[in-house]
Amino acid sequence: MDFYFGTETTTFKPKKNIPEGSHQYELLKHAEATLGSGNLRMAVMLPDGEDLNEWVAVNTVDFFNQINMLYGTITDFCSEDSCPLMSAGPKYEYHWADGTNIKKPIKCSAPKYIDYLMTWVQDQLDEETLFPSKIGVPFPKNFMSVAKTILKRLFRVYAHIYHQHFDAVMQLQEEAHLNTSFKHFIFFVQEFNLIDRKELAPLQELIEKLTTKDR
Repeated sequence: MDFYFGTETTTFKPKKNIPEGSHQYELLKHAEATLGSGNLRMAVMLPDGEDLNEWVAVNTVDFFNQINMLYGTITDFCSEDSCPLMSAGPKYEYHWADGTNIKKPIKCSAPKYIDYLMTWVQDQLDEETLFPSKIGVPFPKNFMSVAKTILKRLFRVYAHIYHQHFDAVMQLQEEAHLNTSFKHFIFFVQEFNLIDRKELAPLQELIEKLTTKDR
C-alpha cells in the first residue's frame, strides 16, 4: 500500500510506522495482500473476527502515509502564491480550526492549511490513548468520531490536489498512483460510512467515475 515515486520517497511529514510484530502490523499486511488481488471492494471489508476500531485505525494510519507521500511530490507546485486559499475548485474553500489551538476558523493558504491539517492528524495518531498500539488496550468511546474527522480532513488534501494540481501530477506521471490511492480511500470510507456525502461533493463526479465500474 506504500506508493513510491521515482528513486526517492518524498513525504511531507514523517511517515507514521505501525510497530512490526504487533497485531495492527499483521492487519496492515493482510490489507496489503488483499489489495494486491486488485479487488478494492473486497480489500476494504472488515476481516472475519477483527475489531472494527482497529481496522479503521490501521487504515487511517495508512491513508495518512499515502496522502503524506502524494502531497510531498507536489509541494513545489503548491505555494503561498499559487494557492493563497485552501480550495477544491471555485466552489469550495476550507478554513482551518482544530478546536484547541485555533478555535475560530481562519482563512489561510493551501500549504499552510495542509501543514496545520497534517500536523493535527499526526498528533492524533501519536496519541496512545486515542490510537492504542498495544494489544489489549481498548479504543476510547470517541474513537470513531475522531477517525471520521481525520478522514474528512484528509479527503480535502485529495480534493485540493485533484482540483488545483492535477497538471503537476500528470507532469510527474503520478496520476495512476493518485487514482489508485483515492479509489482505495473512497471505497474504505463508503464501506463504513465514514464521511458525509456532502463533504465529498468537490470530487463527486470523479467518485462516481471511479466507483461505478466496481458495483
